[in-house]
Amino acid sequence: MFFTLLRQWAMTPFEHYRLFHNFMRQDFFAQFAASVGGFLWLFVTPVVHIIIYTFVFGYVFGLRATEEFGQTEFVIFMMIGYLPWFAFAEAVSKSTGLLLEKAPLITKVMFPVQIIPVVGTVVPYLTHAIGFGVLLVYLAMQGYLSWLWLWLPLVFFLQFLFTMGLVAILSALCVFLRDLQQLVALLVLIWFFLTPIIYPISYIDESIQHLFMLNPMHSFVNLYREIILLGELPLANLQVILPVSLLSYLFGGWLFVRVKHAFGDVL
Repeated sequence: MFFTLLRQWAMTPFEHYRLFHNFMRQDFFAQFAASVGGFLWLFVTPVVHIIIYTFVFGYVFGLRATEEFGQTEFVIFMMIGYLPWFAFAEAVSKSTGLLLEKAPLITKVMFPVQIIPVVGTVVPYLTHAIGFGVLLVYLAMQGYLSWLWLWLPLVFFLQFLFTMGLVAILSALCVFLRDLQQLVALLVLIWFFLTPIIYPISYIDESIQHLFMLNPMHSFVNLYREIILLGELPLANLQVILPVSLLSYLFGGWLFVRVKHAFGDVL
């Protein structure tokens, strides 16, 4: 039973590829429907956020990248962590409304409902992967390119799996607990400031720095920074994200498929 549910979760995007493709295309282009700026907002939104955080924390508070990153500008140091985080935060924040928004479809049409959290994760990651790719091209032109960059797709994919598991869990639970919509938005904000994105981890007291290893997003962010800026692969962070990502993906998918039969009654 357990493995049957996991197989159903993992194989749905492939067995129902046309449905998956149509949902993904619809959700992706819906972001720009009736929008004058269109695809321009893919770049404007993160750039505006980065400018604000850079001004407040880089200029007003005078934060700088740590010495181990050499002469790296603070805005580059922050962008490398912020752009992947932005994909994660958007997917998790929207997860609580995924099933509620499609309630009329779920209650009236027979289809594999587990495809919804998959699409709900793919679209934000596809959207923000474009901006992250542009940043990587710029950094490569600045001389940061190294063979260790070949690890970046794997790290990004593991972050995607980690996020998909959380999206599956939150979207399923929110059907039964509607208050999660407000709670998740608050937790994402707290999680952001507990992750060393806009500040170096060296600003944290050494006696509690090890606690940040309990935060998977810290490991993801540190992997991006050390691979790109230092040309090093922090194995300790890799050893954290690998099991955590797989566990999140498998448990989230199993839970979603396990309870999906009750969605129609509640929605």
